[in-house]
Amino acid sequence: MTPVSVTQGAGPIVLGLPHSGTFVPDDVRRALCENGRKLADTDWHIDQLYDGLIPDITTVKANFHRYVIDANRDPTGVGLYPGQNTTTLVPTTDFDGLDIWETPPTDAQIDARRIAFHALYHAALRAELTRVQGLHGSAILFDCHSIRANIPFLFDGTLPDFNIGTYMGVTCAPAIATAATGICNSAAGYTTTVNGRFKGGWTTRNYGQPASGIHAIQLELAQSTYLQDEAAPWTYDHAKADRLRPHLTEILTALAELTPTLRGTS
Repeated sequence: MTPVSVTQGAGPIVLGLPHSGTFVPDDVRRALCENGRKLADTDWHIDQLYDGLIPDITTVKANFHRYVIDANRDPTGVGLYPGQNTTTLVPTTDFDGLDIWETPPTDAQIDARRIAFHALYHAALRAELTRVQGLHGSAILFDCHSIRANIPFLFDGTLPDFNIGTYMGVTCAPAIATAATGICNSAAGYTTTVNGRFKGGWTTRNYGQPASGIHAIQLELAQSTYLQDEAAPWTYDHAKADRLRPHLTEILTALAELTPTLRGTS
């Protein structure tokens, strides 16, 4: 198993896919409890949802599951949302607060996974952002995520369909957030929020440096927008996806067209 898959394109957008992978090494799988082996907290089929939306796009996908190590967490272990329930660099619970380990990993095992998986994903992502910026003068990281719309352990109520995160406007030029938000708000039958429960994960915050020409924005989709049910077997709903994909295409197209105006903007 290759920890990271990269598809290079000549366009200005890099799609980050840190949570769609399902690979778990045998030793890690043996250490998971029955609940953990369900791998429920996966961004199910998000790579399929985004596949082929616009030409010349670059994708960087983590093939390993987030229970091995979470590619969207600070490698030093610093938490994303202080004071709120969340999951850690190597999660100890699932999104419902239930244990996932029969035998939790040791610090040494976490360090080994950081090198073997987390570091490789981010080396690939950094390389592609650098390459794309070299082609266009600036690059946009579009970090692709999805999650169940109802998870009381993580948030109250029902999550909106489109959850845009820019870390309160820090990680990208205002025009990027404005374009994405406008398209989402205009999408009939969908709900949208900006910098709500999901303000952009570690990846968005780490790479989004608008003054340096690299912009980052996260889109967390409610899985109800493209899955038959937000439960196993997590079946991709082609009819729902076909309704959603044109809006995603419109967002990515608009951001690509903005790129020539973004050099060194913040």
